[in-house]
Amino acid sequence: MRHLLSAGDLSRDEANHVLDTAQELARISGRSVKKFPTLRGRTVVNLFYEDSTRTRTSFELAAKRMSADVINFSAKGSSVAKGESLKDTALTLQAMGADGIAIRHGASGAAHRLSTWVDGAVLNAGDGTHEHPTQALLDVFTMRERMGSLEGLRVTIVGDVLHSRVARSNVLLLHTLGAEVTLVAPPTLLPVSVGTWPCSVSYELDGVLPHSDVVIMLRVQAERMQDAFFPSAREYIRRYGMDGERVAKLHDDAIVMHPGPMVRGMEVTAEVADSPRSTVTEQVTNGVSVRMAVLYLLLGGSESAIGN
Repeated sequence: MRHLLSAGDLSRDEANHVLDTAQELARISGRSVKKFPTLRGRTVVNLFYEDSTRTRTSFELAAKRMSADVINFSAKGSSVAKGESLKDTALTLQAMGADGIAIRHGASGAAHRLSTWVDGAVLNAGDGTHEHPTQALLDVFTMRERMGSLEGLRVTIVGDVLHSRVARSNVLLLHTLGAEVTLVAPPTLLPVSVGTWPCSVSYELDGVLPHSDVVIMLRVQAERMQDAFFPSAREYIRRYGMDGERVAKLHDDAIVMHPGPMVRGMEVTAEVADSPRSTVTEQVTNGVSVRMAVLYLLLGGSESAIGN
């Protein structure tokens, strides 16, 4: 593959290859010297048109650990603010010798469009409400580390599915790897096309929890909402928030995940966020290893350089 634009583009073998590579990189990253010469001489651009902390920093750290040169591009304070188009920005970055571009953009399909304009590899770091494939990969990596095999794993994704690029990517990747996915949300926060997704749907959280191995809580993306999608925050929390009482409905080995940023008291209570079941900080750590693996595989790093 030249690009990583959608989790649905990955076959089972390709997805497992990324996960296995990430696992090996995580293992050898535990040594005192964490940098590898694998991508020395390559240039990676973080092209972010939306605010981000975890994803942008994770891509930056991953590229630097592989010894790549990194350019961080923010739309704020750039020529974009003066009206420069995405295409012209992309061609400028290509002229500077970008080998790989991680792009986050508010428009769905922006990453795919970018891939038609540049010669380097394009990594979708989130496009509108469409997809976020590396988040799905790191989520799946975390599940595999905690739960073992993904075959038959019962995963419940809860909350604002309509505005979530994480939800779509997770559904596609988990289905590819043999997991069973259930979406739980109010009808107003489910996309019209959800019937075509390879998952089941429920409007009631409490009945699904006893049968869940993994629960992924999604952030309510108020910044993308132009209308009232539920009566009130209190009503949303009552029906779809994860608290101690709901965690008690899970079996003993079940885990609770969140892609971040997490709004404590809305999607999850502090009690749940800080409990041993929560994998939030593990997901952040695993994100670096997964993005190192993706950069290594897409930018053609030397096989022997990993162990050096």
